[in-house]
Amino acid sequence: VIPQISVMLGPCAGGAAYSPALTDFVFMVRETSQMFITGPDVVRAVTGEEITQNGLGGADVHSATSGVAHFAYDDEETCLEEVRYLLSLLPSNNRELPPAAPSEDPADRSTDSLLDLVPDDPGRSYDIRAVIEEIVDDGEYFEVHPAWATNIVCALSRIDGGVVGIVANQPASYAGVLDIESSEKAARFVQFCDAFNIPLVTLVDVPGFLPGVDQEHNGIIRRGAKLLYAYCNATVPRISLVLRKAYGGAYIVMDSRSIGADLALAWPSNEIAVMGAEGAANVIFRREINASDDPEAVRQQKIKEYKAELMHPYYAAERGLVDDVIDPRETRRILARSLAMLREKHADLPSRKHGNPPQ
Repeated sequence: VIPQISVMLGPCAGGAAYSPALTDFVFMVRETSQMFITGPDVVRAVTGEEITQNGLGGADVHSATSGVAHFAYDDEETCLEEVRYLLSLLPSNNRELPPAAPSEDPADRSTDSLLDLVPDDPGRSYDIRAVIEEIVDDGEYFEVHPAWATNIVCALSRIDGGVVGIVANQPASYAGVLDIESSEKAARFVQFCDAFNIPLVTLVDVPGFLPGVDQEHNGIIRRGAKLLYAYCNATVPRISLVLRKAYGGAYIVMDSRSIGADLALAWPSNEIAVMGAEGAANVIFRREINASDDPEAVRQQKIKEYKAELMHPYYAAERGLVDDVIDPRETRRILARSLAMLREKHADLPSRKHGNPPQ
């Protein structure tokens, strides 16, 4: 019903640690605040492990390793300043819209620099934060969980004065793949935005889910499904924008058209497919490649044919996967107009006691 924020300015141990864990945001101060269920003395007595209070449950541990804390700061003053800034972006309850703030940054400002910020080569990395800065008002945004699950960025910001929640793959970290932690991080953020009437803008540049035995054995299927569930359950305005690659199931769960995005947009550099051209050509034309006198030459030829026929800029639009292919220089203007169009969106969920999200 109301946003809840915990500010840790000292130690919190045992069952009391579940109190901040239940709130929407947890702020911690380095060297001052610690959280743990069982302290270092109990750990030493039971397991024989030697560890300090900060090493077990300090601000950096919870903000970068466990994901329990959303923010960590060096001093209380900075921490409380950031709490105030967060409050300026949130409504006082779930029946209100987040507070608008007039901006001198024109809504129709051209975003020409995006042409240089995002490389055309899908294999080259870049920092998605630079893209967010270019799109939002005055380049200001408030990133949630900046040190945890860094392959996805979740941030609160404003576009044309209105608060938005931004979910974006981060190619500069693990190539932007989705994994267990990034799925859970984004899912909780999407649920929060939906609870408090904050529209969602999703920036997609994802090569897929992270493969690996650890990921599968630790439940990437059920835990990755949390993000899918969160998006499908969200009734706020939802806009997705494919910047470059969008492959496989990871594309689906990043608020694709098929799971209910109100508007699905793409840049001309989009590659929406089950997998990249190299992998697809190896599978589809395997027999032909293996039977040839020069397998590598045939493989390269098939990759070029696959890209030309199935991964050209307007393939996704022709098949209804996206509503429009837009000029990157028009990104801010189109997002601002789209959010204005969707401002009065109202959607009712089916009558039920409650959902049963993946655990």
